[in-house]
Amino acid sequence: MKIAVDAMGGDYAPSVVVEGAVMAAGELGIPIILVGNKTRVEDELARHNWKNLPISIKHASEVVGMDESPGQAIRRKKDSSIKVSFDLVKSGEASAVVSAGNSGAAMAAGMFTLRNLKGVDRAAIAVTLPTMKDLACVLDVGSNVDCKPLHLVQFALMGNVYAKYVLKKDNPKIGLLSNGEEEGKGNELTRETHEILKTCSLNYIGYVEGRDIFYGDVDVVVCDGFVGNVVLKLTEGLVEALASLLKNEIENSFYAKIGYMLGKGAVKNLKKKLDYSEYGGAPLLGIDGICIISHGASTAKAIKNAILRAAEYSKSKVNRHLMEELEKYQDVKGAAAKKVLDFAEKEAAD
Repeated sequence: MKIAVDAMGGDYAPSVVVEGAVMAAGELGIPIILVGNKTRVEDELARHNWKNLPISIKHASEVVGMDESPGQAIRRKKDSSIKVSFDLVKSGEASAVVSAGNSGAAMAAGMFTLRNLKGVDRAAIAVTLPTMKDLACVLDVGSNVDCKPLHLVQFALMGNVYAKYVLKKDNPKIGLLSNGEEEGKGNELTRETHEILKTCSLNYIGYVEGRDIFYGDVDVVVCDGFVGNVVLKLTEGLVEALASLLKNEIENSFYAKIGYMLGKGAVKNLKKKLDYSEYGGAPLLGIDGICIISHGASTAKAIKNAILRAAEYSKSKVNRHLMEELEKYQDVKGAAAKKVLDFAEKEAAD
């Protein structure tokens, strides 16, 4: 179960990526293929004690920049580190890909090289967020900014499987993100999707608002990629802002410093829960393979945990379970189309 790691992807590649890979191989024993410029990767490996670790190198002469057009880059740069990483999965030499590089390129490479699973029209990025009770999965957070009801229904199906087999939720609660919990809330997309999800055998609890995500009463939050990405970036920014505000308050008050010393353990635990590096990255659900997309500014710890996430994903056979779930709903397209027509007729009548 080798993991192909895009050594050239990320704001601090290849140094931080290589360091994270060494940590994963050394601490977790996960076999890794570092994909990228062989000379640069070897130079970075020389900084670590890696000779007895299960690490190999696959040379890739090109790199996809963070600002490049994903589709064009994947078509033009056949020997880019991200494309070669997916080629290794396609050939069976690796079981998963981890990349902190251009997320659009990772999605394009995954869909062009591995293709989508049967029954999946759009792949989705599923991010794991901490809540007051446990963990919640939000999808899509950036793969598809324009969606149709059928796509959101498929996201719900995929999120259900991911929550069940990776997050270990017995009967995941599925919610549709909207601007209110009442039946008449939402836009045309969410209202149509809501009507379809009500007919599925999923544990669908209806509309949820943004504030509900962190209470922990919903396990899977479904939305289009535009809204999901706003939720993700807002969450990241809020965590960073709160950390800075707390630091300033502590530094400017003698009593706050005493309080911090007394509650240092609790603050440390909270910081760990909110630290994105603890979660490593987000899986791209729906492709016929495994890809974990990490934050561009990932630390070595984040890369290590992304590799761990990829290994866990592979062991849990999520894609096999996804295909089984999608097979059960093989008529979902027809049902969705009928519901959309019924909804349109109802709206016109009103």
